[in-house]
Amino acid sequence: MKSIGENIKQSRIELGLSQAEAARMINISTPAFCKIETGQTDLNISRLLQIAKTFKVSVHQIISGDGEFQNSTDEISILKKEMVEKDEELTKLRKKVIDLYDKLGI
Repeated sequence: MKSIGENIKQSRIELGLSQAEAARMINISTPAFCKIETGQTDLNISRLLQIAKTFKVSVHQIISGDGEFQNSTDEISILKKEMVEKDEELTKLRKKVIDLYDKLGI
């Protein structure tokens, strides 16, 4: 399995960009971009999103490197479904907390 940095490099090469051009596009120095590609720098979420948007690929593709383009609409649908599931889980946990307060007489 390739690293995220290698996947970013592959995406950059497919676009025909040099490291300097890619770095300029995301407003960082060329050495900083080089460190991302070589895995010397850990990416934060905002930088990962910025690179994905700039290179016109999904975050999924950068992370997995499987080369399968995932439609943004599909990606959003999946995230919405996960958010609904987490919201339901949170509602259940809130109910449990309220029940515990009631049992304690607080």
